[in-house]
Amino acid sequence: MPAPLDRVDTTPELPAAADAVVIGGGIVGIFAAYYLARRGLKVALVEKGLVGAEQSSRNWGWCRQQNRDARELPMSTKSLDLWERFAAETGEDTGFRRCGLFYLSNSDEELAGWARWRDFARSVGVTTHMLSGAEATERGRATGASWKGGVFSPTDGTADPARAAPAVARAILKLGGTVHQSCAARGIDIEGGRIAGVVTEHGTIRTKFAILAGGAWASSFCRQLGIRFPQASIRSSILSVSPGAAGLPDALHTSAVSVTRRSNGGYTLAISGRGRVDPTAQQFRFAREFLPMFARRWRSLAPGGLEGFRSGHESLARWRLDRPTPMERMRILDPAINQATIRLTHARALELLPALKKTGINATWAGYIDSTPDGVPGIGEIATLPGFILAAGFSGHGFGIGPGAGHLIADMVTGDEPIVDPRPYHPDRFGKSAWGKVADF
Repeated sequence: MPAPLDRVDTTPELPAAADAVVIGGGIVGIFAAYYLARRGLKVALVEKGLVGAEQSSRNWGWCRQQNRDARELPMSTKSLDLWERFAAETGEDTGFRRCGLFYLSNSDEELAGWARWRDFARSVGVTTHMLSGAEATERGRATGASWKGGVFSPTDGTADPARAAPAVARAILKLGGTVHQSCAARGIDIEGGRIAGVVTEHGTIRTKFAILAGGAWASSFCRQLGIRFPQASIRSSILSVSPGAAGLPDALHTSAVSVTRRSNGGYTLAISGRGRVDPTAQQFRFAREFLPMFARRWRSLAPGGLEGFRSGHESLARWRLDRPTPMERMRILDPAINQATIRLTHARALELLPALKKTGINATWAGYIDSTPDGVPGIGEIATLPGFILAAGFSGHGFGIGPGAGHLIADMVTGDEPIVDPRPYHPDRFGKSAWGKVADF
C-alpha cells in the first residue's frame, strides 16, 4: 500500500533547453529546483513516477538537529530556518512546525550518549535539554511509566511527508519552472567532456547542468556514466493510525518505538533503525564498504528477500538510451511490507502509549532508505564530468535536511556563496575509505 501523498500537475511539454535539469522529484531534488527557479534560472525537473512518491513520502517527517552527525548539523540548522521561510515565501503549506522532539530512555548508556551530544551542541549554538528522571516522567506522562531521563529539543520539528514535496513542486510551477512526471531520465548527453543535455524517455533537454537527486536509484544511474558511487538500501516498514488519541507528544522517540503526529491528527509509528537488507548485485559490489555499518546495526537489520532484484533499483546492468530502462519498468519503488515488523511496531506502540488503543491502523507501507558507508550524503560536482552534480545517499536524513541540501546545490550551480561548507559532503571522500559514525534514525 503506498504511503499517503498529495498529487501535483505535470507540465505537458518537455522544454528543448533549460539552464539546469534536476533528475528526481524527491524532497532534495524538488528543493534544488525551487532554489534555482527563485534565482531566475530556467529549470526543468524530471521524475520517472510521481513527485515525492518514494522515500520522501514514506519517512517519519522529522526535521531535527538532535543527534545529528557533526558534518550534517550545520545543514540541519539551516534547513529548519528554510522550512519556515518557504511557507512565508510561497504561501504553500508543507505542514512544518517547530513542535520540538522528545526522547525518553531507561538506558544509562543511551542517556550518556545524549548528554555528550548535548555538550557538543552547546558548543555550536544548538539548544537541547537533558531531562532528569522526574522531568522525563512528567513530560512523558502519556506513557504511564517512570523514566530515568530524556531529551527535549525545542527548536526541532516535523513536516508532513504527504504534502511537502508536492507543495514545493507547486511553488516551482508558480516561478515558471517545469515539472515532468512519468518522465524518466535515461542518461546524459556529453559534449567536449561536459554535460550537454539530459536524455529522457520523451526527448532530450539541452542543458549545462544536471543534478542527480535519484534516491535509491542514484548509484545505478551513476554506473551508466562510469561513476562509482557506493550506495546500499535498507527496506523499512512503518504504519500510520487514525486520529483519536489525545494527550500524546507530537514527536516521541524511544528505543522500542517512535511516534509522530500527522497533519490529520493520526500518528506514524516506526521502530528506529529496523529494516531488511534485500540482497542485490549492487549490495555485493559494495559489501566491503558497508560491512562496518552492518556490523554496528546487526541487532536491528535482518536479511531480506528478492524485493531488491524485483525492483531493479540496484541493478548492475547497462541500459540503452533508446530503450526503456529499469526506471520505466518500476515507476515507483513500493516494496513489500514486512508484516512481522508492522505487528511488532503496533504492539510496542500500544504498550508505550495506551491512548493509541482508541485508534486503528489506517495505512501500512515500506520504502527503501538509501545509505552511504558513513551515513552522510554525497553532494557535489563530479570532477570527471563537469556540470554533473550528485545529491544522493541521504541515509534516512534527507527529508529533514532537504531544504538545506537543495539550497547548497543551487549555490553550486550559480556560483553563489555556499549556505554551508560543501567539503564534508563531496562524493570524492568515498574513494578514501573514510568510515564514520552511522546514524540510526
